[in-house]
Amino acid sequence: MAGKSSSTPATYSPSLTGYKKERPPIITGSDWVRADGRRIHDCRPAYLRTGSVISASGSAYAEFGNTKVIVSVFGPRESKKAMMYSDTGRLNCNVSYTTFSTPVRGQAPETKDLSSMLHKALEGAIILKSFPKTTVDVFALVLESGGSDLPVITTCASLALADAGIMLYDIITSVSVSCVGKNIIIDPLSEEENYQDGSMVITCMPSRNEVTQMTVTGEWSTTKIHEAMQLCLDACAKLGKIMRSCLKESA
Repeated sequence: MAGKSSSTPATYSPSLTGYKKERPPIITGSDWVRADGRRIHDCRPAYLRTGSVISASGSAYAEFGNTKVIVSVFGPRESKKAMMYSDTGRLNCNVSYTTFSTPVRGQAPETKDLSSMLHKALEGAIILKSFPKTTVDVFALVLESGGSDLPVITTCASLALADAGIMLYDIITSVSVSCVGKNIIIDPLSEEENYQDGSMVITCMPSRNEVTQMTVTGEWSTTKIHEAMQLCLDACAKLGKIMRSCLKESA
């Protein structure tokens, strides 16, 4: 399948309705602008493409700023391991990093944890009963790690599953935020993740308004966690529209 995509990256920044438009500076005495020129509630432009790997049942490529990921989906196919008959299919997920994905070799995060988190994020959106006694394998390769890796991996994997014709309850979108000082910044860069006080990753099915996974680290006040959730969900809904547009163009 020939890969198709929009000619220019699309943005999915959440609406700021109901939020303070005047933000306090993160660095005392300066009106902080992020390293890539974005404001704290701006997401990186999303470039998406399907059909990147011809040999796969489905595949997708995602580029969010300097974070670049390619995902290949194989199956449904008979499981290589002997197993008893099951009314539902199985999902296997594997996340890996290229040796050149980080500035310093060996700085890539623990991929076993990422593979497990990807599996949990996707499993709730896949109609497993549609391929009994078979397995769908999802292989995600991070070409360049530029921050917010897991949300980009999850989003790209969802696009690849749809490209492979795997039946889904809805597409899966994922967005993360970081708490830095008194501010919440969306779609953080690697540098921002290094000095964050807390983080939140939300994965959801935007059309159904259902969350398939939510991961929170650090200490959050009730007000901050509510604001972070609303930012993530709003951005997820907008990202979902970009993904659907990409799928329509590649059809």
